[in-house]
Amino acid sequence: MKKNCIFAENLSDIRLIQLMKDAVMTKYNIIEKQEREAAYRSLVSPALMDDLKEKILNVIVMQKKYKDKNYSAKHLAIDLGTNTRYISAVVNVRFHMNYTSFVNKYRIEEAMSILVDKRYQHLRIEEVSDMVGFANRQSFYASFYKITGITPKEYKVQHLASAAAAMVKKKSK
Repeated sequence: MKKNCIFAENLSDIRLIQLMKDAVMTKYNIIEKQEREAAYRSLVSPALMDDLKEKILNVIVMQKKYKDKNYSAKHLAIDLGTNTRYISAVVNVRFHMNYTSFVNKYRIEEAMSILVDKRYQHLRIEEVSDMVGFANRQSFYASFYKITGITPKEYKVQHLASAAAAMVKKKSK
């Protein structure tokens, strides 16, 4: 009988966690991804996809165009001498996400570094958001939560707490 109670508690915990996740997803306007197959993806040759993949990485990551909040797939296509359908196809097939998610991934990775960097501790979350290329706070919070499962503020607090604990442990030795 006691096992059944524990099982019931676990089920209620799972349901509570799901409700909390749903509330956060609603708050930050996050929508579950639905897979669709676009016909034009199969029209781009694998060799061209590989070539465009490298060029996209060069522009977005190496040149850090992800920091430019106005740098769209259209701008990227123009810079690479191709069209947005090819950009979309390559990003979808080679990176398994859409263009916006692809760019936001790099923005969030940089934001995570900035949030825990001592040199930037004086910055507000909105300033970090702006530094990494987000146009508004809502988009930043939604993307951050979608990728990490926590808000930027929670991430910063957790990492500051763990850094403080490490310092205390180091001093006690």
